[in-house]
Amino acid sequence: MSFINVPADSHFPIQNLPYGIFSTQDNPKHRIGVAIGDQVLDLSVIKDVFSGPALVNHQSVFDQPTLNAFMGLGKAAWTEARQTLQRILSANEGYLRDNADLRSRCLVPQSSVQMHLPAEIGDYTDFYSSRPHATNVGTMFRGKDNALMPNWLYLPVGYHGRASSVVISGTPVRRPCGQSRADDTKPPSFGPCKIMDFELEMAFFVGKGNSLGEPIKASKADEHIFGMVLMNDWSARDIQKWEYVPLGPFTAKNFATTVSPWVVTMDALAPFALKNAPQDPEPFDYLKHDDPYTFNVNLEVGIQGDDMSSPATVCKSNLQNMYWTAKQQLAHHTVTGCNVRPGDLLASGTISGEDPTSFGSLLELSWRGSKTLDLGNGKTRKFLQDGDTVVMTGYAQGDGYRVGFGECTGKVQPALS
Repeated sequence: MSFINVPADSHFPIQNLPYGIFSTQDNPKHRIGVAIGDQVLDLSVIKDVFSGPALVNHQSVFDQPTLNAFMGLGKAAWTEARQTLQRILSANEGYLRDNADLRSRCLVPQSSVQMHLPAEIGDYTDFYSSRPHATNVGTMFRGKDNALMPNWLYLPVGYHGRASSVVISGTPVRRPCGQSRADDTKPPSFGPCKIMDFELEMAFFVGKGNSLGEPIKASKADEHIFGMVLMNDWSARDIQKWEYVPLGPFTAKNFATTVSPWVVTMDALAPFALKNAPQDPEPFDYLKHDDPYTFNVNLEVGIQGDDMSSPATVCKSNLQNMYWTAKQQLAHHTVTGCNVRPGDLLASGTISGEDPTSFGSLLELSWRGSKTLDLGNGKTRKFLQDGDTVVMTGYAQGDGYRVGFGECTGKVQPALS
């Protein structure tokens, strides 16, 4: 328990302590904070408390405007920092509890902060690792008998995305323009995307990197994975359909990718690890790991139009609906000797379950536009309209507490004329 009052349904108890980058109106400097209840703990104010062997000579990382330097220190530093934070925030520790002056300088209400991207993202990769999602999409476009491509069960399929357009939760998203071909018998046309979609995903930040030419094995990948965020991989489906052959997603995905602001560490998620999904055929050795690295994280998506008072839930899924784990994704990404760096972002791909209510995109929920979603009060959707706000949330449920991610939101703005 913390000396700070944290309700049982809060996403940010002492068992979580996620990291983020924030600023305030009276201090615009970007700085590292940790969420605890409805407060943000400013680590730049208390950096001297990190005096253990892994951090004593690296306290300057808590003065940085991003998490990159801290993430790059490696797992021993992350674990030590977490232990220190849990100690000073506990109900039995007087360091902050009994020092009103220090509390006034280092604790800031979340309601008064502005959140920023947690890291300088050098590279961004998106995977395609939920079997129900890959099966659904494959069935739509190739038929049930050819739903999964021959490579899908052998390797984590992915593509390199655009890091420059990753934005923080709350940033408006402009409907993109591009080429599409609605009628296969006619030439393509140019104009605003007509079939705009969300994709429910999660993503992890790389911590310590690897040297060029030195792959990371799945069995050791946890030493390089810092923590996770919620992610909305916005998609222009009509543009995607026309352009993706033969090299895959391009402008249909590069206009915006939204992430939640708080990075939940893998140490905080560890109590919610589940046995990994059975894999047949057996993975190659570089993809094998024995420890459970699939996590029980409840996920939900809501859509709120301008004329709606609250979001209507359209999807309830779970991170455990993954075939390939984050460790396997990182191992495959680096098997060629590709180097990853602190702050690189690797995403799960759309997280869909077997039940239709757990489908993680409107492409699946409307089954390529053949079905209509009922949002209540006479409101319906097949795909996103201008003015729609997509709200994603996620949390792991413990015994009397939650380890949550907060919200990942974005509002669709009209295309530029």
